[in-house]
Amino acid sequence: MIDIEFVQALIRMLDESSLDSLELRRGGTRIRLSKSPASATVVAEAAPAPPREDHAPPAPATEPAASAAPVAEAPASDLVDITSPMVGTFYRAPSPEADPYVEVGGAVAAGDVLCVIEAMKLMNELECEVAGRIVEICVENAEPVDFGQVLFRLDPA
Repeated sequence: MIDIEFVQALIRMLDESSLDSLELRRGGTRIRLSKSPASATVVAEAAPAPPREDHAPPAPATEPAASAAPVAEAPASDLVDITSPMVGTFYRAPSPEADPYVEVGGAVAAGDVLCVIEAMKLMNELECEVAGRIVEICVENAEPVDFGQVLFRLDPA
């Protein structure tokens, strides 16, 4: 069930920001908001979507083509790319003095927290959707990330 107050708070934050659109995934729910009338949608999914095999997110019609450029190179055939669900700042740990959530070579289970993405002063935990082993961390700590940018590469179990 979607908390309507949470969605209303997201809408207010989007209105007050310079962003044109926002997408958020938590568990089996995906919310996408956009200021552009042609692409404005709110979507809720009952179950998590399967991992995407294509690596470039679809670009909204109002977004310049140059913003899709940060997508990383294609991984080895059996690896799963874990991408950023939003624009923000990537953090590997919950605080500067804490250990990182995951390391290269570390095993993860579905539901494990991989990182935090700060967006509009909100700290959003990114949870793993599939079990496996972290093969690559594609972003440096405290680095800005774009929607759809590859953050981790995972060898599924």
